[in-house]
Amino acid sequence: MPFIESFQPGDFLSTIVSLVVAFAMGTLIGAERQYRQRTAGLRTNVLVAIGACQFVDMAMHLAGPEGAVRVVAYVVSGIGFLGAGVIMKEGTNIRGLNTAATLWCSAAVGACAGADLVAQSVLLTGFVLAGNTMLRPLVGALERLPRSEESTEATYGVSLITGASRAAELRSKVSALLEAAKFPIEEVEIQDRPDGTAELRATLVNTSVRVVELDGAVARLRHLPGVTSADWTRSAAD
Repeated sequence: MPFIESFQPGDFLSTIVSLVVAFAMGTLIGAERQYRQRTAGLRTNVLVAIGACQFVDMAMHLAGPEGAVRVVAYVVSGIGFLGAGVIMKEGTNIRGLNTAATLWCSAAVGACAGADLVAQSVLLTGFVLAGNTMLRPLVGALERLPRSEESTEATYGVSLITGASRAAELRSKVSALLEAAKFPIEEVEIQDRPDGTAELRATLVNTSVRVVELDGAVARLRHLPGVTSADWTRSAAD
């Protein structure tokens, strides 16, 4: 029988060791995630770790290290689709990025175990746990630090009101003035208003700015012919 002919006790023992290590390390990572009630908890992290382990281990036995390297590349890209499933956007807030990154690391832990890099698998597990636990106080401390608007990235919008007949002409002038002031523009929209005027709204690329410089640029926009008012707004970056 093909199974009996291909069965190698040494290879089978190696697979057992790899899976046990991947299971144990995935359990450690998943337990921390489960304790914090994250979307991907204990079982998900364990399954990701042992799945990646078995794919790499199988490639090692069938095609050697070169085959394992190819499978690892597919694991790295494939786990991204699973991670994307736990990322959720709620308004301007994005949740699940850390959980997705943890799943990615769980796959790396399993891949190391499958490639018989047991010590590296254990070491990586330690770093993942440290990142998810020991860094939490530092994150909290940084979040509590006072910060100015100029030190944080945000989405800035510059809007001005003009006559509908002059909107297209002013569009290029607005873009040129903001670009000259070193404010990169993502897009400029024109919206007609019921009173016969039009609003030009320039959305700047997510960046941090000096409010004084932006105030100066908007002041110059107010002096353009045909402009009745100009102002800017700020919203948190996605």
